[in-house]
Amino acid sequence: MNGLYKAELIHSKRVWESVQAVELATMGWVHWWNTSRLREALGYRTPAEVEAAYTHDQDSAPVAS
Repeated sequence: MNGLYKAELIHSKRVWESVQAVELATMGWVHWWNTSRLREALGYRTPAEVEAAYTHDQDSAPVAS
C-alpha cells in the first residue's frame, strides 16, 4: 500500500505547498482507498463494505447462553 500511496499521490505532484497540504491530501486518499477502491482479495468489494457486512453479521448473530 505504501508504494501505491507514494506513486498515486505523493509523486503525482512535484512540489507540495505545505505539510498540511500533504496531510489533507493523504486523508482524502485514505478515504478513497477504503470506500471506493475495489479489492480482488475481498471479492471485489471495498474494505468499508466488508467491515459493514461483518459488523451487521456480528450485531444480528444470536447470543450464546
